Parts: sequence; structure tokens; C-alpha cells
Amino acid sequence: MAAQALALLREVARLEAPLEELRALHSVLQAVPLNELRRQAAELRLGPLFSLLNENHREKTTLCVSILERLLQAMEPVHVARNLRVDLQRGLIHPDDSVKILTLSQIGRIVENSDAVTEILNNAELLKQIVYCIGGENLSVAKAAIKSLSRISLTQAGLEALFESNLLDDLKSVMKTNDIVRYRVYELIIEISSVSPESLNYCTTSGLVTQLLRELTGEDVLVRATCIEMVTSLAYTHHGRQYLAQEGVIDQISNIIVGADSDPFSSFYLPGFVKFFGNLAVMDSPQQICERYPIFVEKVFEMIESQDPTMIGVAVDTVGILGSNVEGKQVLQKTGTRFERLLMRIGHQSKNAPVELKIRCLDAISSLLYLPPEQQTDDLLRMTESWFSSLSRDPLELFRGISSQPFPELHCAALKVFTAIANQPWAQKLMFNSPGFVEYVVDRSVEHDKASKDAKYELVKALANSKTIAEIFGNPNYLRLRTYLSEGPYYVKPVSTTAVEGAE
Repeated sequence: MAAQALALLREVARLEAPLEELRALHSVLQAVPLNELRRQAAELRLGPLFSLLNENHREKTTLCVSILERLLQAMEPVHVARNLRVDLQRGLIHPDDSVKILTLSQIGRIVENSDAVTEILNNAELLKQIVYCIGGENLSVAKAAIKSLSRISLTQAGLEALFESNLLDDLKSVMKTNDIVRYRVYELIIEISSVSPESLNYCTTSGLVTQLLRELTGEDVLVRATCIEMVTSLAYTHHGRQYLAQEGVIDQISNIIVGADSDPFSSFYLPGFVKFFGNLAVMDSPQQICERYPIFVEKVFEMIESQDPTMIGVAVDTVGILGSNVEGKQVLQKTGTRFERLLMRIGHQSKNAPVELKIRCLDAISSLLYLPPEQQTDDLLRMTESWFSSLSRDPLELFRGISSQPFPELHCAALKVFTAIANQPWAQKLMFNSPGFVEYVVDRSVEHDKASKDAKYELVKALANSKTIAEIFGNPNYLRLRTYLSEGPYYVKPVSTTAVEGAE
């Protein structure tokens, strides 16, 4: 089969318009195992196929791209980098996006290979073309270019090639194409900056990080909304947070939130700014962040009371993030009756809001109520119990009702709430004393799809593995849970059939 493919490849090289041969080669190649092609890699002559890409013929181009994709996979990245340099350069300026994507996928393979990447770094023209691909209309082309440049910058040599040569001027030139392309370059810069303090230093020296931060705190509200997402990505790293604090960026973001009340367009950027602080609090210290920037907590409470579903959703997500660890829970607890009212509001929304917001409320409730066994002090257990009772007059029935609605996502989100509290003794007592609840937990007929079966299994596992469950549920129910657990999430009870005389 591989020999047939090689013969067809030679035919392609001899003919002027080998459309039939291309079709035949394409068909044969689908049946040739990749390992077999790799053994024949030394005999593969791809020049004629690359030449055919220059002809303005749609079907030929499509066939050549598909064939080259298969054949190039069989070649070592070092071989591709050394022997097809000119073809790669031409591929990046080809008018057809499928050819650019093919070329960038090969460059992606090369930059992942420590031996081959040097060939790219020593080819200034090729690097320049990759940079200019960021400015193309096709998003897939731009994303592939960003990914390759990001990978190149993981080495010292790559950082130098990108930031200490004419390539930086090319990057700044591409940014001028339009707003969308400028954000793509920022995306690349943030991706590189996030790798290490050294990478961040190269990016700040280039002036591009400063430019991004200037836009973040500028007057254009739509630009702010886009830039805050990128700055939040940088804040996921310790060195990124240090840099933002040193440059006074966190204080500036806080001041913008303070002034948001008098800005009629604040709804464009406020959700992103609040999310930024929510992530910051979890990655650093919730207590320190909330004490230093009280406007953040204030704004979250305000947003949950608003009538805007977007604002409510962001506030609910943020409360869930903030309350995902014990320190964050304690910060929220200190707000007293105000937090109780907030919980009532979240409970109300989980019952009455549109489905997507209901799910976000349920996820936040799960996050707030979960306590790992090693952190279950009497005080914290009393706190989660009081939080649970603040959600509704009968929260257990509220979540059972939600779980019976015909939406798998809602069903799973409600089960997640039960799973979050399943290892806490007060919740086990509530479940045991709720008529029919234990039967509901071990009833497999309620769940019909994989996600729901998995979610129910997690609930059973959380209950069965708790140290207090046998005492509270009683041994017979404990054994039912253990049986469910050992049978796995997808167990189906065999249906016994009785033979009837005379039946066929």
C-alpha cells in the first residue's frame, strides 16, 4: 500500500495537471498506516505537491493540503524544518487559509521539538511571517500563530528572538491593523508574561504590558472590559500579582469600582473588575483582599440585589469563589445578617431565575457549604448549618424539587449541593429525617443520562465514606449505600424472565 502511494507521488511530479492522480493518491493514503509511511519518509518528495499549491485551483489545493497533512505527519520535525524552509515560508503567505493552517500546524510540531526549534529561531523571515499571521482575518490562523510564538518564547533564545530584534517592531506594526488584532497581540504578551518573572520582564521592557494597562484604566469602557480579562489571566501567577501590586494597578481597579456608581456605562466593565478581585482573593488571602479593598465586597452585595441577571450571575459566581475556602467563608460570615439576606436571595434565584442562572446559584451554594472533614470544627459546622437554613424555609425540599425538573444540568447541580453537605452530621440528620430521602438517594431509576448517574454516584460516595453515616442513617441504610457504591454508577438490575410453556 505504501509502495502504491510512493508510485502515485512520483506520477504527480511528472504530470502538469494531475487531478486524477491527486484523487487516487488521497484515497490510497487514507489506508496506509502512519508507521508504514514513517518507514518510507526518506523517499517522500513533497516539492511537486507544494508547487501545486501555487496554482489557483480550488480542488487541487484542497487535495494537496489533505495529502501533505498526512505525509508531513510521517516526517520528523527536524527534517521538515531543515528541508522545507522555503515551502513553509511560502505557505504562510498563501492566499488560502487552509494552506496557512497546514503550515502553522507543522511549525507547531517544530517548536515543540527542542532540536528543531533552533531552525525556526535562525530564520528571521519565517518568524516575521508567523507574526504577521496574527493580523489575518481567519481566527484559526491567528490562534495557531499565537500558540507557536508563545511556545517559542519558552526558551531564553526564543525570548531574545522575539523581544530583542526587529520582530518586536513587526509585532507593534501588526497591532495597528485594528482593535481585534491589537487584543490578539496583548493575549500573546500575557501568555508569555505568565510563564516566569523573566518572561514578564521581557514583556514589560517591550512597553506592551504598560500599553495594555494604560488601556485598562483609560476612558473607553468597552476596551476596559476586554483588557481586564487579560490582566486577570496575569494575576493567576504569583509574579504577575506582585507586578500588578507594585505598579499600583490593583489600587487603580479598586478606584474605578468606587467611581462606578456615577458612571452610566459601568455595567460594561464592572462584572470583569469584580471577577478580578474574586480571583485575587482566592489566590492570595480573602481576608487581606477584602479588608484592603472593602469596595469589592460592597459591590458584590449590591450586584446580588440588582435586577440585572448579568450582574447577579457575576456576583453569585464571585461569592462562590470567595467562599470556596475556610478563610473566605469566615470573611463572609463576618458580614452577619447582610450575608444571611444574600443567601436568601441566592436561594430565591435558584428556584425562580432562568435555568442558566439557577445552575450558577446552585454551584455557588455547593462551594459555600462544602467543608472537608479535617476542617469540620463545631463552629464551622454550626455556620454551614445556619447558612443552609437561610437559603429557604425548607432548603432540602427546595433542592429536591429542583432536582426533579427535566433539565439534566439542573438535576446535577442540585445533586452537587447534596454532595457538598453529605459529610456533615447536621445534614445527614436532615436527610434521614426527611420522608423518602434515603430511598431517593439509592433509587437508580431517577437518573437517565451519564452526567446524572455520575452526580448521583458522587453523592452516594460522599455519604457512604462519612464516618458518622452508619450511626445516623442506621446499619441497613449504610449497607444499601455501600452496595450502591460497589455496584458502580451505571449498574442495571438484571430482569428475571420466566419461561412460559407453549411460548415461542
